[in-house]
Amino acid sequence: MNMRRYIFDPPKVLVAGFALIILLGATLLTLPVATNDGKGLPWIDALFTATSATCVTGLVVVDTGTTFTLFGQLVILALIQVGGLGFMTFATFFAFLIGKRISLKERLLLQEALNNLSIEGIVRLVKRILVFTVVIELIGGLLLTIRFAFDMPLAKAFYFGMFHAISNFNNAGFDLMGEFRSLTGYVEDPVVTLVVCALITLGGIGFIVMNEIYEYRQTRRFSLHTKLVLITSVLLVVFGTLFIFLLEFHNSKTLQPLSPLGKFLASLFQAVTPRTAGANTLNIPDLTQPTLFLIIFLMFVGASPGSTGGGIKTTTFVTLLGAVWSQIKGKEDVTFFKKRIVYDTIYKALTVTLSGLFIVIVVTMLLTITETGQDFLMILFEATSAFGTVGLSMGLTPQLSPIGKVLIMLTMFAGRVGPLTIAYAVTLHRKPDPFRYPKGRIMIG
Repeated sequence: MNMRRYIFDPPKVLVAGFALIILLGATLLTLPVATNDGKGLPWIDALFTATSATCVTGLVVVDTGTTFTLFGQLVILALIQVGGLGFMTFATFFAFLIGKRISLKERLLLQEALNNLSIEGIVRLVKRILVFTVVIELIGGLLLTIRFAFDMPLAKAFYFGMFHAISNFNNAGFDLMGEFRSLTGYVEDPVVTLVVCALITLGGIGFIVMNEIYEYRQTRRFSLHTKLVLITSVLLVVFGTLFIFLLEFHNSKTLQPLSPLGKFLASLFQAVTPRTAGANTLNIPDLTQPTLFLIIFLMFVGASPGSTGGGIKTTTFVTLLGAVWSQIKGKEDVTFFKKRIVYDTIYKALTVTLSGLFIVIVVTMLLTITETGQDFLMILFEATSAFGTVGLSMGLTPQLSPIGKVLIMLTMFAGRVGPLTIAYAVTLHRKPDPFRYPKGRIMIG
């Protein structure tokens, strides 16, 4: 009985499920039909691409638009969709189709996968997630189709529109533009910029927040979680846009040649996309070092809980800020909107942040050993992008050594599944201590 409980522990199922999807996707990408040269991808590159797609990252060792056939691109698109929504959401969808009842065990898995606080209403939430996803991706895809139709045949424009809508809503960052260009050809285009930014933002705020926004007309209130997510997300984008605008204003390789509107659109896009999306309208290596460091910070914070994005999450970041502020003010409790944050939440926020920081530091250090001769900032940028499942790169990804590819794959996997989920999955027993030790005091600071 204990062994059965161990095997079906939600974190273990989620880790194993993502791993199996990655292996299946990698196998499909090695088939000759997947690539234009008729040879299929080498196994290490196929595994890297499948991991990046399933973990909705967007780091690529080969160019998606020119390397893969329609079959290969559709495999990647399917991995992005399953990875973004979570395989348990799709399993529930198929259960709906065949009329199968969702068991308690499956509801617990859904709760873990969606990072929800309880299993109450979890099945209804999944149904709405599927509807939200279809509607948002369809609207975004059609708007992009209309714009792309000015540059390419209608059928190709529709395919490009839907591919980029799905990719960006799931915060994946894969693109079909070719030659690793991403969306740089549309840097001053308001339609592409605003539609993609909207898709990234909606995918990154989390389905729980999206559901509360949908229900607001009936409830007329937001939970503390939703308030913190919305406020933190807006502030990060506003200040990110402002700082990028100021830091890049006189950069002849980025903002300087653009029109005033183009400068604003480019600054906005580069502030939104580090929230784990990975598309870019400016050439990342051309950005100044202060801007690159700002983007590293934004990538590390990432999106919000229960979303298609990665990073430590906005609520984790604001909880730690609240704890620091309370300590400075000499207050015992951390409060937001007259609500006290329980200590378990603060400990979890601290654990997630330190775990993420540890992963980035260790991977960066190892990459400086395996990727000799590469710039340190480029390596740090790559490691943070992988952990935050962002997909932005200064150009290091295609040059990675085999060991470097493995390190980045493991980092993307940890970033998507979550350090705590992986830690829970490998822990044999998780139970509170049966007793408490006497208090001890140490000096801090």
